[in-house]
Amino acid sequence: MSGIVLVLITGVGLGALYFLVASGLSLIYGLMHVLNFAHGAFLTLGALVGWEVAQRLGTDSWGGFATSILVGALVGAAFATLTELILIRPLYERHIEQVLVTVGLALAAVALFEGIWGTDAVTIAGPTWLRGTTEVIGANIPNVYWVLMICAALVLAAIVLFLRKTRYGMIIRAGVENRAMVTALGIDVRRSFTLVFAIGGAAAGIGGVLAMHYTTFVSAHLGQTLLIFAFIVTVVGGLGSLTGAALASVLVAVLQQFANTYLGGTGDFIVVVLLAVVLLVRPRGLMGRPA
Repeated sequence: MSGIVLVLITGVGLGALYFLVASGLSLIYGLMHVLNFAHGAFLTLGALVGWEVAQRLGTDSWGGFATSILVGALVGAAFATLTELILIRPLYERHIEQVLVTVGLALAAVALFEGIWGTDAVTIAGPTWLRGTTEVIGANIPNVYWVLMICAALVLAAIVLFLRKTRYGMIIRAGVENRAMVTALGIDVRRSFTLVFAIGGAAAGIGGVLAMHYTTFVSAHLGQTLLIFAFIVTVVGGLGSLTGAALASVLVAVLQQFANTYLGGTGDFIVVVLLAVVLLVRPRGLMGRPA
């Protein structure tokens, strides 16, 4: 029983990490129809700069940990904002060019990060409590999973409240439905779309800092590795559906954990099979809109 509890809770925690990575990707596509292959670069830069900040403030301190998350979010948002202003804004409704530009940016960013921080992964150490465990029904759950779940819930709630309760959120949703009408009312929709990119980048930056604590290392390739699972989650949940991304994150991660534990480490293979089944049976994903 304790083994099942351990796998289930750690699966939900891993799903929380996948959601933090996929939420910005899903938000940007859902509201702006931009498939951003450079999203992993936002995550990596947030993690690397967050690590630099934590090194200077003390990796074992909660102050350094919290500050690194805040800095990671700000760095991810800034990088995403510049990407939208310089590269994406001239290419709206030109999807092939968007894909090519973001893929090129992702490759260039990895090379740049390797030039600055090196090619080797750096082991990191966070607050002592994160490396401890909490017992639940006989299962010792690593504390980092609780932090992942709390942060993912807060990010989801913040994005939903922003879109539904704020003026800019309403402008964004209206601009997606009818951009010409909103522009005719004298509202600058482009500024709102830039804000969407910034929010997506901030979520990626938070995910990057937490991902390095989950994996206990940081490298220039951290974002690219997690981006694979973020795309799987986004497709399974339904392109553009934030709720679908949340559900798919938990489904994918729990299935992966159970397969790794009880089916000889075949978690990644099972996840790919799930993706194939969803594409064949329900191409729009679990909660995607009909084409």
